[in-house]
Amino acid sequence: MSAFWYCVKHKRVESDEDMCPPIDRLGPFASREEAEHALGKAEERNEDWDNDPNWND
Repeated sequence: MSAFWYCVKHKRVESDEDMCPPIDRLGPFASREEAEHALGKAEERNEDWDNDPNWND
């Protein structure tokens, strides 16, 4: 099974064969499409955590 990552340094999707160091990657994701939306997903999660009453008590 192939895995995909999103490189925040180069702003591109990377696969198992060609990857930047872990510090620059988000993932793994099951599909290229999921990896392409990594930044949006991270933003959604950050907003959810910022507005979580259990986190900000």
